[in-house]
Amino acid sequence: MRFLTQLLLAFSAMTTCLWAEPAPVTVFAAASLRDALDEVSETYDGPVYLSYGGSGTMARQIAAGAPADTVILAHADWMDWLEKNAKLWPVSRHTVATNELVLIGPVGTTASGSDVLALLGPNGRLAMGQRDAVPAGIYAREWLQNTGQWDGIVDRLAETDNVRAALALVARGQAPVGVVYASDVATNGSVVVLASIPAHTHSPIVYPAAALTPEGQLFLNHLGTAASKAIFVAHGFGAVSE
Repeated sequence: MRFLTQLLLAFSAMTTCLWAEPAPVTVFAAASLRDALDEVSETYDGPVYLSYGGSGTMARQIAAGAPADTVILAHADWMDWLEKNAKLWPVSRHTVATNELVLIGPVGTTASGSDVLALLGPNGRLAMGQRDAVPAGIYAREWLQNTGQWDGIVDRLAETDNVRAALALVARGQAPVGVVYASDVATNGSVVVLASIPAHTHSPIVYPAAALTPEGQLFLNHLGTAASKAIFVAHGFGAVSE
């Protein structure tokens, strides 16, 4: 009888483990993180639901009550705004990656350099994120202003809701030049880099992340593992020192 009882207890514990699934995690993230974060999520011990978009859009949706567990944005200002307008998990905010800006053209482009007007030609438009809301667009505007190019091209912009949309305009040949992140072109064969944009010409490009629930904090912990950091680096992001 004692053996049978022990066997039943063991079976009960085993079935409980089998039935207990890890809590799902919903992650709202900047569009530029898509490829890297897709891969990172595959290594997480539990279901991960990913929603991508412009950082401003993601922040506003969360502030309006969208059910996110973790948020990762592409600009510190938007995370500052979110901290004031949503209840983030205490002391969870930290930077998970960095990035750089590059000027791109469609494959086959022979010109190079960072003189945007010369690269645009007589009728071309510069593809970039929306100048006041999309982080890549904010950084691009800062660069253009700091290099004295803004006034000459402000009326020749093709602004998009996120940086991947700007990349797509260039890849399809609908814009001859675009400003995107280095990570966007790290594994993309449809565009070429015309110039790297110096870091001192714009604000530091960082990806702040924060949790909104205990489950979200578990996913943030996973982002901090050596394996996750290696995935970000492999996708063209900069490493974050501890």
